[in-house]
Amino acid sequence: MGTSTKMLIIRNIGLILTGKIEAPIADGDCVIAVDGRISAIGYEKDLDTEGATTIVDANGCTIAPGLIDSHVHPVIGDYTPRQQQLHWIDSTLHGGVTTMVSAGEVHMPGRPKDIVGLKAMSIAAQRWYENFRPSGVKVLAGAPVIEHGMEEHDFKELANAGVKFLGEVGLGTVKDGKTANQMVSWARKYGIQSTIHTGGPSIPGSGLIDADMVLETGTDVVGHINGGHSALPDGQIVCLCENCAQGLEIVHNGNERAALLTLNTARELNKLDQIILGTDGPAGSGVQPLGIMRMVAMLSSLGDVPAEIAFCFATGNTARQRELDAGLMEVGATADFVLMDQAQHAPGKNILESVQLGNLPGIGMMIIDGEIRSHRSRNTPPAQNLPEELT
Repeated sequence: MGTSTKMLIIRNIGLILTGKIEAPIADGDCVIAVDGRISAIGYEKDLDTEGATTIVDANGCTIAPGLIDSHVHPVIGDYTPRQQQLHWIDSTLHGGVTTMVSAGEVHMPGRPKDIVGLKAMSIAAQRWYENFRPSGVKVLAGAPVIEHGMEEHDFKELANAGVKFLGEVGLGTVKDGKTANQMVSWARKYGIQSTIHTGGPSIPGSGLIDADMVLETGTDVVGHINGGHSALPDGQIVCLCENCAQGLEIVHNGNERAALLTLNTARELNKLDQIILGTDGPAGSGVQPLGIMRMVAMLSSLGDVPAEIAFCFATGNTARQRELDAGLMEVGATADFVLMDQAQHAPGKNILESVQLGNLPGIGMMIIDGEIRSHRSRNTPPAQNLPEELT
C-alpha cells in the first residue's frame, strides 16, 4: 500500500445486501475498500486487513449499497426555492441516499425555455453539482427539458459538454410522440439518457402523457409510471409494463395504488429487474428525506416482496437501468454504503422481516467513496445497534 492509499475496513457485519436482484444477499462479515472502491467482500478471517486507515466495527449491522433516488428536481446547491427548503440533500443523505438523478431543474425561477438559454442552464447545472457535492451526495444534474426547435447538433453540443440525462419529456413544449421520439433518438446517439413524464399534468405548462405517447417516444425510463401526481388508468399502466423493456420508475410522490399495480404486474411478467425508485421531489408534496426508504418498506410490505429484493429496486436495479457507477456490492464498485439495523422496538425477528412488516430501519452510518459522511441518522428511528468508527 502506498503512503497516500486510503483503506477502509468494515468488520463485524451482520448482513450484506448486494443490490443484485438475482443474488441479493452475500456471504461474509467484512467489506474492504481501497481509494473509494470495493476491493474485497467476505469473511474477515479470510481477508488481508493489513494497512487499514479507517476501521469501522459494524456491531452486527446490515450493510447495503447507498440508495439511489432515480427522480429528483434539484435547483442549485442544497436549496430549492419552490419549497424554500435548505439542506434537503443533506437530509436525504440521512435517509440512506448517496446518489440522485435529476429529471430536470424545472423549479428554477425564470427557467429559460429558449434553446440557447436551456442549453446554458443545463450545462451550468451539470457543472455546479459536479463541482459541489452537498454532504458528499452525488447529484447527477443538468437535465434539459426538450423544447420545439432543438436539432441534432444541440444534443451533440450538450453531450460534449458533459450532459448525460434529459429532463422529463413532456414538461416542455414537445408533447407529440413523433417529435419527442426524434429528439430522444438524437440524445441516445450521443449517450444522453431520457425519461418521460407519465400521467396527468404536474406543474403549469405540463400536460397529459398517456401510454401511446410513452410507447411512441421510446425513452430509456418510464418516469413515475405511478403518476406524478395523477396516474394513468390501470389498463394503460399494465400496457406499459407489458410493452416496455426500459426502467419502470415508481415514485414516492405518486399514486400508491398505481405503484402496487405496477409492482404486481411487473412480477407477473417476470420484470422485477426493471423496477426502479425515485421520490419526484422536491415538489408540491414536499421534500422527503426518507422517501426512498419509505418506498422500499411500502413495496415490501404491501407488495409482499422480500425486503432484500425491495432494496434492489433502490440500488442495483437503478444502477443497471441508468448505467450508473453506484448501487452494487461487488469488487471494483464504488464504495457507497448505508449501514443500518432494525429500529428499536420494531416488530420482526430481524431487519429484513421488520422492513417487510412496513417498518423503517435505523441508519447508523453513511459512507460515500470510502469516506464516512455521517454517523447516526437524525431522521430515521434509532437502531438497535450502531456501527462504531475505531480509527
